[in-house]
Amino acid sequence: MTGNAPVHSVLPEEVTAALLVIGDEILSGRTKDKNIGFIAGHCTEIGIRLREVRVVADDEAAIVTDANALRTAYTYVFTTGGIGPTHDDITADSIARAFGVSIGVDSRAVALLRERYAEADLTPARLRLARIPAGAQLIENSVSKAPGFMIGNVIVMAGVPAIMRAMLLAITPSLRTGAKLLTDSIGVNVPENRVAVPLADCQRAFPEVAMGSYPFFEDGRYGTDLVLRSTDGARLALAKADLISRLPPDVSFSG
Repeated sequence: MTGNAPVHSVLPEEVTAALLVIGDEILSGRTKDKNIGFIAGHCTEIGIRLREVRVVADDEAAIVTDANALRTAYTYVFTTGGIGPTHDDITADSIARAFGVSIGVDSRAVALLRERYAEADLTPARLRLARIPAGAQLIENSVSKAPGFMIGNVIVMAGVPAIMRAMLLAITPSLRTGAKLLTDSIGVNVPENRVAVPLADCQRAFPEVAMGSYPFFEDGRYGTDLVLRSTDGARLALAKADLISRLPPDVSFSG
């Protein structure tokens, strides 16, 4: 090998995820989802690209279909909701069916419940919280002890936001992550149509940097946030400078 051999850059691995939100109460509007934004932000922070979010009813066939479709398409699938003590909490059974494994009361999960409940309080309803698909890894729940679980690449968490967050943080160290997605933005005090052409021209010049425009109305005036995202900080900075140089001279900046 000579000193003039070409150097090939290695692109960072992209780790992807989808989120499957489970629950009739979400679809009916009775419960407002508070988990999507947190999971999306957390994934971005640790280097996982959340590519898709689906909301599905408490219907076993639908959960199985969506879980199987998503787990073949993405590195990870997160689910929220449907792992409580009542008859309509069918997520654990549905995920077991998706993987073709049995499900039953798990002695490890029972031991965790005993840390919180007296033996007399381990009712059949509470023991439903300990039903785990065969072969699954338990996910710690520091809030109420009843664990979530991970089987294959599917991560099953509670729907209650505080418990979901505890589970997500607990499982994070065991997840593969990729390059972190960096974000920068430019706020301008003009409507979106005024910056559409320069934004499109900049996107063509930097196809590897994701760009988007997000209009807003504030203090009686229209404005636009121009958002740029990339895993390459140097290219992100160059793209931002290029975009600023393309904006009309009369554009003022906000923020």
